[in-house]
Amino acid sequence: MIPVATPAMATTASKASVIVGMSGGVDSSVAAARLIEQGHKVTGLFMKNWEEDDNEEYCSAAEDLADAEEVCKLLDIELKTINFSYEYWTRVFQLFLEEYRNGRTPNPDVVCNKEIKFKAFLDWAIHLGANFIATGHYARIEQQHYNDNHRNYLLRKGRDRRKDQSYFLHTLGQDALRYASFPIGEMRKQQVREQAKTLSLPTHDKKDSTGICFIGERRFSDFLSRFLPTQNGTIKTLEGETIGKHKGAYYYTIGQRQGLGIGGDGAAWYVAEKDVKRNIVYVVQGHDHPALMKKIVVAEQLHWITGLAPILPAHCNAKTRYRQADQSCVISMLGANHARIEFDQPQWAVAPGQSIVLYHDDVCLGGGIIKSALDD
Repeated sequence: MIPVATPAMATTASKASVIVGMSGGVDSSVAAARLIEQGHKVTGLFMKNWEEDDNEEYCSAAEDLADAEEVCKLLDIELKTINFSYEYWTRVFQLFLEEYRNGRTPNPDVVCNKEIKFKAFLDWAIHLGANFIATGHYARIEQQHYNDNHRNYLLRKGRDRRKDQSYFLHTLGQDALRYASFPIGEMRKQQVREQAKTLSLPTHDKKDSTGICFIGERRFSDFLSRFLPTQNGTIKTLEGETIGKHKGAYYYTIGQRQGLGIGGDGAAWYVAEKDVKRNIVYVVQGHDHPALMKKIVVAEQLHWITGLAPILPAHCNAKTRYRQADQSCVISMLGANHARIEFDQPQWAVAPGQSIVLYHDDVCLGGGIIKSALDD
């Protein structure tokens, strides 16, 4: 059995009380099963974070709840449900909309982890007397002991690098990591599915969820138009030639190819810049166009997981989007809460509003929000 690195378990010799966030997927199902196997008193919690319309067909919340109920029944644990829709709307979704209004591309999953799963959920669980909470994230927590009275908690990448989710957890601090556990962080996805199948869990072959639940399979622009009104504008080349029309510059993100409605000969068109005030989308032709390549990122809203910034300038690696491979860079400070990150190689389609996450080897140092990107 692979040990689960968690501060709560390391500090209590008796059976710990843990509440597991049950999403209705295979990862949280196996996370709960592993904690039961280790002898802990486990309770499941299904969080409802979005109020669907009466005829909503895109969000699978009802199906996910049914799967979570079946898993908990098979594991013989209680499943509680709680509605965090108000917290999600006020702490996550309103920020999401405001960022789009300002022409940026936010990452609501990062904010959801910070404000809902590791704040609202954590506070609720501790209030109920839980020793810690657990989720099905592919990440690991490690304690660093300095002396009998002081320890730090490090966030490491999940053992399965293809599924690693530390990018989405980089805003967590010491208080959250102290009471958190990622029971499948040492496992690979195939191992998780195999264990679920061995335990006859109905989620063993359930398709992984992608994207944001409340958006689902619909077109993103269609969803966003429910909250941000359409505004007809023009699509132009960087030279100023009008070559198309759009329904709102804030619907687009840097590097976007689909949904532009631009045909013709030659290479595909990509969004290179946006002017939300003038409602203009600027495009370039070709995936590797120089306008899509940026070497310097200015980041704001910096967060360091240990609470301390590294000694700067610092050499490390960074990601400007989730699926990206680690990129070598140097960090230096511009101000109290701004950093300048210069990459060894130009980066493709860096989008303001997205997260830039910093690493030293497999340790997540923290990160910030991309404010701007420069050529040099």
